[in-house]
Amino acid sequence: MSAHSAQQRDEFLNHAIRLAVQNVSDGGGPFGAVVVTPDGRIHEGVNRVTRDNDPTAHAEVVAIRRAAADIGNFDLNGSVLYASCEPCPLCLSATLWARIGRVYFAADRHGAARAGFDDAVFYEYFAGGRPELLPVEHAPVAASETPFDAWRNNAERTDY
Repeated sequence: MSAHSAQQRDEFLNHAIRLAVQNVSDGGGPFGAVVVTPDGRIHEGVNRVTRDNDPTAHAEVVAIRRAAADIGNFDLNGSVLYASCEPCPLCLSATLWARIGRVYFAADRHGAARAGFDDAVFYEYFAGGRPELLPVEHAPVAASETPFDAWRNNAERTDY
């Protein structure tokens, strides 16, 4: 999808912000997002982390899941994500996997930090600056490549 006009962009961002504010009233976190697919449909998401006890249920991820389910395809190429706040590393990764073409966000990570949502340390981790937060170690075993062999040999696979 080509970039929306500044007016459309602002309308979609304001839509995401309204979702975030309503979600606070509903007992959820202050985050909202919409995915606009190439056909012009709007797929909404709000933060459901505490409501669903799901640490991955960020507004952007919820919107991506809904968009993919609604269009019946995991590939959201040509779609645009609008978020009430700067997407965290989890949401950016989900956006990349969904093949979404562009992201716009309203508030930034610093505003989120002032509200008690400080993801800055995660950005530091992924930049290589805080490896102690989550030690990750490569520990190969004899069968390590077996799942990939099964994948390569499966003529019925759906590539992604």
